[in-house]
Amino acid sequence: MNKSTVLVIDDEAQIRKLLTITLEAQEFYVHEATTAKEGLAAVANHPPDLILLDIGLPDQNGHDVLKHLREWYTNPVIILSVQSNEEDIVRALDNGASDYLVKPFRTGELMARIRSALRKSTVDENHALLTFGDLVLDFSSRTIKKNNEKIKLTATEYTLLALLAKNESKVLTHHYLLTQVWGPTYREESQYLRVFIAQLRKKIEADPNRPVHIITESGVGYRFIA
Repeated sequence: MNKSTVLVIDDEAQIRKLLTITLEAQEFYVHEATTAKEGLAAVANHPPDLILLDIGLPDQNGHDVLKHLREWYTNPVIILSVQSNEEDIVRALDNGASDYLVKPFRTGELMARIRSALRKSTVDENHALLTFGDLVLDFSSRTIKKNNEKIKLTATEYTLLALLAKNESKVLTHHYLLTQVWGPTYREESQYLRVFIAQLRKKIEADPNRPVHIITESGVGYRFIA
């Protein structure tokens, strides 16, 4: 099996050392950069399979680095930051971050997020099937089955669920979901989202009050869990 390459862009030597030891123990190749300039050059010269990006870099704000990367780099970028406020998290996710972890983090959780980000691939809607336990999403027929029984969804419910499922384990912000499903003019209409999420939970969750598939990330958005 080919090893995946991870680029760590972080100015803290201790963090880089911890990440390198952890990743190499899990059979990853690791490259390091201590500044935004070094990191961007490394990505341009040898694009990695995944980037771990610190927000607090000495020469450029990590949010700006992320926006620059997303002009051409399509592989996962996971943000590592001491900032835990919702504004920073939402900003990073809206700018294209695949995930966001607050320092200090548990290495086990980090590795789970990395594996999840790497196993995602673009879904071919012409013939793709996604299976999540008792749920099966068939993109060719635009149908959803639970325990082999077809679930009746509206067109909007299907679009919303498909978007969440194709980004399994990734936090999708309120703004992103509203823009993708309803359009940019609905970007601030969070009540639409709450209503449709509640409807989906009633249809796919065993207990809508204790969802295991569509998880709320308070103040940020929603995450679909298999």
